[in-house]
Amino acid sequence: MSVSRTVFHVGQHDPLAAPLLAELAIEYSTRYGRTVGEVHAGLLAYPAQDFAPPYGDLLVVVEDGEVVAGGAFQRYDAETAELKRIWTSAEHRRKGLARFVLEQLEAEVAKRGYRRIFLTTGPRQPEAVALYKATGYIPLPPDVEKALHLPALVGFVHPFEKFIGSEAEAVPA
Repeated sequence: MSVSRTVFHVGQHDPLAAPLLAELAIEYSTRYGRTVGEVHAGLLAYPAQDFAPPYGDLLVVVEDGEVVAGGAFQRYDAETAELKRIWTSAEHRRKGLARFVLEQLEAEVAKRGYRRIFLTTGPRQPEAVALYKATGYIPLPPDVEKALHLPALVGFVHPFEKFIGSEAEAVPA
């Protein structure tokens, strides 16, 4: 049976983004202890323009009419995009969708001229840590924000980076 997969580039308040944000709220609430409502409100309060062109994007993956995965990026600095909100529906995990989302986001990041990708994931998301390591992301020290004069990564003990484009060839493996 063939699956019909489509990638949509949407705004944060687009109805296609609603399942992504709703399930992320449940996921983060379960793992980190805040209420679903608090987490959802925080996700919606995030500036939507940060995930909009020309500097960012939010994509949603739809299979056979159902939203199954998604993710976003925003501008971190002139050469760096920051990945956010990587998500796969609980019913569709272990099918390669997170890797597919990463590939789609990386392609968009490269199109926008960024040379580096930065991301953080929380201490209670070991499957995310494994995914990033398996797809070429380099773990950074947890106190990287001090060394690079970045905002404090409170609660995010797993920062990663990946270079893309010509910069990727210059970085030793």
